[in-house]
Amino acid sequence: MLNIYDLLRNHEKLISESIPLIASENITSLLVRACLLSDFGHRYAIGEVGERVYSGCQYIDQVERLAIELSKKLFKADYVNVRAISGTVANLAIYTALSHPGGKIAAVPVEFGGHTSHFDTAEVRGLKTIKLPFSPENFNVNTDEAEKLIRKERPEIVMLGASVILFPHPVKELSEVCNDVGATLVYDASHVLGLIAGKKFQDPLKEGAKIVTASTHKTFPGPQRAVIIGRELGELIKRIDRAVMPGVVSNHHLHSLAAYVVACMEMIEFGESYARQIVRNSKALAERLYELDFKVVGENIGFTETHQVVFEGSAKDQLLLERAGIFVNVWPSTSLVRVGVQEVTRRGMREEEMRHIADLMYMCLKGNDVREEVRELAMEFDKIHYSFSVDKAYLRDFDFKI
Repeated sequence: MLNIYDLLRNHEKLISESIPLIASENITSLLVRACLLSDFGHRYAIGEVGERVYSGCQYIDQVERLAIELSKKLFKADYVNVRAISGTVANLAIYTALSHPGGKIAAVPVEFGGHTSHFDTAEVRGLKTIKLPFSPENFNVNTDEAEKLIRKERPEIVMLGASVILFPHPVKELSEVCNDVGATLVYDASHVLGLIAGKKFQDPLKEGAKIVTASTHKTFPGPQRAVIIGRELGELIKRIDRAVMPGVVSNHHLHSLAAYVVACMEMIEFGESYARQIVRNSKALAERLYELDFKVVGENIGFTETHQVVFEGSAKDQLLLERAGIFVNVWPSTSLVRVGVQEVTRRGMREEEMRHIADLMYMCLKGNDVREEVRELAMEFDKIHYSFSVDKAYLRDFDFKI
């Protein structure tokens, strides 16, 4: 029987020989991963920095201070909370702080890429969920209709940002109506956090969002956890902090907090060049897929401004590509295939490789066996870039039985 270490090794081998284009994933550097092995993973730090319930937290306090300081620098924020352990947990904390059971939240519909936490998790809080009007042609919120809806329904929270996001959302345009009706405009930047840090996407806080929530492991190449940021929040700070801890978090996974600090340092140093290449790569991939007669979303408006490319496809297409070693996903209850280029970009791939990947996808869906070509391309790009050290991307040869 295979043991757990064999399964881990087999997984590393599979990914290292494949082209992972899952838009919600990324890889961390070995410097980030080293933090995940530290003794921080065994510890608690309940309470405020410098006022912990448990003793022995003096170095943990320094790490949390550093995480806040670096986050403020990256995102030009004056408020940061780094204790939420996932994007969904961060959103639940915000719902707890900003709304009341029976209140309303308006968000991008799930069928057009909105995240389930904007609906299912909000409903757990007791909120009534409302779908923002959406324009499939522009793959974006219909600003005029959304403004009318917000004035009519008067939600407590308006949530922008999405899991399928190709273009900037109308933050500036909707911030005024949110102010008029007393709604708090929140932006879920989970997918585009790295692009925001790298100054290659809209800055939601600058454009009028009150609060930004985000997971830290998609375009932002950190560990799986989350961050909440804001500007000029006043008395809201106490409500948000309490909603996070002790509201939805007790132990805030200190080993991954330290790993997040390292990822912040990497993004301060390399984030702009990384984000710039991500967008170049997504555009190159979209353009080549379009040339190959894929029905790519957004053909009249530049295809994409993020790490994502979306085209029409099916679950069968996803399965065929997976067998060839190209990992994508069909968005639930739709015929849209979502791909993301952030992980292969971190492996050093550029526009030429994006066009090659598009060709491989085309040949695969036309019935050709391209598994070996995929393997060769993947193995050629097996190092992590945009980090302080260039290391192997995957640990396929690592002896887990240490």
